[in-house]
Amino acid sequence: MTDAPTRSFLRRKRDLADDPGQPVGFRDVRLTAQEAEHGLASAMDRIAAPRAPWSRVPFNVLAISGGAAGGAYGAGLLVGLSRAGRRPEFALVTGVSTGALIAPFAFLGPAWDGRLQDAYTGGHAASLFALRRATPGLEPGLFRAAALDGLIAPFIDAPLLEAVAAAHAEGRRLFVATTDLDRQRACIWDLGAIASQMREAGEANAITLFRQILAASASLPGVFPPRMIACRSGGRVYEEMHVDGGVAAPLFVLPDALLRLKGAGRRMRGGRVYVIANTILEPAPLATASNVPTILLRSFDTMLQFSYRQAISVTATFCAGAGLPLAVASIPDTAGHGVMLKFDTRSMTRLFDAAASRARDGEVWAAGSEAPETVAGLLAKTFRFGD
Repeated sequence: MTDAPTRSFLRRKRDLADDPGQPVGFRDVRLTAQEAEHGLASAMDRIAAPRAPWSRVPFNVLAISGGAAGGAYGAGLLVGLSRAGRRPEFALVTGVSTGALIAPFAFLGPAWDGRLQDAYTGGHAASLFALRRATPGLEPGLFRAAALDGLIAPFIDAPLLEAVAAAHAEGRRLFVATTDLDRQRACIWDLGAIASQMREAGEANAITLFRQILAASASLPGVFPPRMIACRSGGRVYEEMHVDGGVAAPLFVLPDALLRLKGAGRRMRGGRVYVIANTILEPAPLATASNVPTILLRSFDTMLQFSYRQAISVTATFCAGAGLPLAVASIPDTAGHGVMLKFDTRSMTRLFDAAASRARDGEVWAAGSEAPETVAGLLAKTFRFGD
């Protein structure tokens, strides 16, 4: 006789050969990079959806990376741009990991800056992710799932979903990535589609799934437990295991397959692509102490740096081919921020304030280079938008 976890594993194993289903109670709320070309064209229609013919808003895209506590920089940058009157309106916003937590507020605009600032400087992360709350062995992660849920739940509610649904109806799109660990694939979720089905699926169910996907996108393996998402495929209900989106994609403008779709860039002409990298891209030489925690944290930061530079390089190549201007913002090495897993309120507030100050002074964006052999080549020059 098998126990419940074993039965769940066997059920997931049996269903892996099937095409990924949809979350129970919802339809058409995610894209996959494995769709056929006609499916990709249809997906592009969803992303660059027809907008009102009288709309003169350019098709600006914002991609927000992971970076754990470094997300305080991206949050401060957006709030600072609002204060300076330089914040663009974005037709498409994508987020990964901590960038997924920022993405709904970036999508909704300055009216939601209060929530965004409180989420990163209000002391919530420091309280919930304090080492004294670590519970090794009780769940497959350093912290319990409830800790991350406690960070997300107060800020994601019915009014926010209603606002996201309204923006979705206007033709704007909000996507976040998780990693389907069973299938080893990036999974792109359409949060606007989830919010739009709130009445049909039930308010509580829509809010739960919205929060669950944000939590999955930010569940760094080993730090937070994976999230199990109940899906339906071919009349069967099964569970998928999802972890941090950064495992598969540290940031994304479009799903990889859409980057290769002929004509994808032309659909975005007239706009700009903005990237917020919530990490330091410049190498920072530092003598690393010979103990396990320091080595692990230093290795995590280094891994982020290399993977983000590669992701920005891919984005720069796409933008160059499509004739789209690319602007990149990242944490400067003068910001006084080191470890991305350091969630103390003082450090995060300092990082938030540094970003807001740079936004006020118009020192945020650097032009992305198509062939960034070095960081200097990647970020060719600093320039201003909206002056």
